[in-house]
Amino acid sequence: MSLNYNLTVVSRLSLSLPVFSFALAVMVALPVLAVGANLFAGGTGETWGHLMATVLPEYVANSIWLCLGVGIGVAAMGTGAAWLVALNDFPGRRIAEWALLLPMAMPAYVLAYTYTDFLQFVGPLQTGLREGFGWKKGDYWFPEVRSLGGAIVLFSCVLYPYVYLLVRTAFLERAGGMIEAARALGLNPWQGFWRVSIPLARPAIAAGMALALMETLADYGTVAYFAVQTFTTGIYRAWFSLGDRIAAAQLAAALLGFVAMLILLERVSRGRARYHDTGARRRPSRQVLTGWHALLAQIGCAIPVMIGFALPAVLLLRLAMGDAGEEGAGFAGRFLMLARNSFTLAALAALLAALLALLLGFAARDGHKLPQLASRIVGLGYAVPGSVIAVGVLIPVTRLDHWLAGLWQQMTGVNPGLILTGGIAALLYAYLARFLAIALQTVEAGLGRITPSMEAAARSLGSSQGETLRRVHLPLLRGSLLTAALLVFVDVMKELPATLVMRPFNFDTLATQTYTLAADERLAEASTAALAIVAVGLLPIILLARQISAGRSEVSSC
Repeated sequence: MSLNYNLTVVSRLSLSLPVFSFALAVMVALPVLAVGANLFAGGTGETWGHLMATVLPEYVANSIWLCLGVGIGVAAMGTGAAWLVALNDFPGRRIAEWALLLPMAMPAYVLAYTYTDFLQFVGPLQTGLREGFGWKKGDYWFPEVRSLGGAIVLFSCVLYPYVYLLVRTAFLERAGGMIEAARALGLNPWQGFWRVSIPLARPAIAAGMALALMETLADYGTVAYFAVQTFTTGIYRAWFSLGDRIAAAQLAAALLGFVAMLILLERVSRGRARYHDTGARRRPSRQVLTGWHALLAQIGCAIPVMIGFALPAVLLLRLAMGDAGEEGAGFAGRFLMLARNSFTLAALAALLAALLALLLGFAARDGHKLPQLASRIVGLGYAVPGSVIAVGVLIPVTRLDHWLAGLWQQMTGVNPGLILTGGIAALLYAYLARFLAIALQTVEAGLGRITPSMEAAARSLGSSQGETLRRVHLPLLRGSLLTAALLVFVDVMKELPATLVMRPFNFDTLATQTYTLAADERLAEASTAALAIVAVGLLPIILLARQISAGRSEVSSC
């Protein structure tokens, strides 16, 4: 009798965890589903008529040109940099391997504000040119940074590491023997690059481009500051200027369709081509570069780092030091409050994401289909722009808020106001919907390194599912959980669109304060908050650099 009871309890627990994980995944994906549910809603004819007659064609055209330009830019810069450090050897290559990741720490909107201050007519560069050559306004031509072309260049300089990371791994791990065979057949390094390396790395290039383009379409701070009208700025206009949430949701659904179309076009362009690695997993020998070839390789690796990180960091430091000397004393107290708000939100979101990712990843260990489906559902969030997530969260949560307020008023006679959207609860929900996929991927990678035999041994010794998780998995997953929490922490610190839409009244963060001050042309005051965001963004770069160094050590020892 006791044995049958215990078996019944265990089977119920084994069933309840997959069901719970699936329900959790559906809740995380609810904002995306809410956006899709409003796609065919009525009552938005006037708003759509106004958008069609004024700005909607511009949204589409600018989004297409932006994707085309950024796609070409990140593919060229990322693939070229990966080829130089993975398949060639030159002085400074080991430094370039991790230095090429540094632009990932620089949010695109921070780069936009920094270069605008540096390159504008009254900025230090043009002022120096006029003073040095005796020029006046109209005597020379200078490119306008606040333009579609300027946005393409800045996005490319910030987002190329997505392509660089994936393509570098592809070059190192995909059929090193084929590259050496191409050299033996008489192909020079340039011919081997186009005829062997690029075709082998095409899936990695496409994946990196897809990530970069999704980040581009999700951006609001850069395009709004440069007055480049895209789908994201349209969502804000429909929500705040026109006051039409349904139309904003429909624009968000159109943006989702735009992202899906980009991914589908790449898949279709491959046709029936396959990219399997049929050779041994041997690393290709690097081509040693000397003389002017080595110098060109050093310059090629230095330019993206200089434009995407080093020069903006120096400019931010200059602005911050000047602001500290002039008006910094009054901003110091507010800066501490902004930092506290940002760290509170980021820490809570990181903690919740790590815990939920642990539950979802552990539930999938038993081989049930529901947890595996849940992982795919959770993965939708990271492919969705923050503005879309914000719209998707506010529509159902606002309705729930009004229902709860009405219920509370009926029970107590007191109207509590907005319970969820009046605080940070809805904002944390949006962060989880957006970034839980990052934590889940990291935790799943850590779980993959734990052999099932350890789990089976714990079960055979009488440990329950919860005890196995606490006593076996948690100690082994400490590093993966810390990495997952850190990645979510940094992404939340940088997130601007969702925070702008959903933050409570009179509640600002470093990201929103940077945007607000920059929009008011108070770039010197914005530099301190921007510099803090960049400093926090360096944390995952340090982790990635350590992984690259560890991987290099393993290769050299083999």
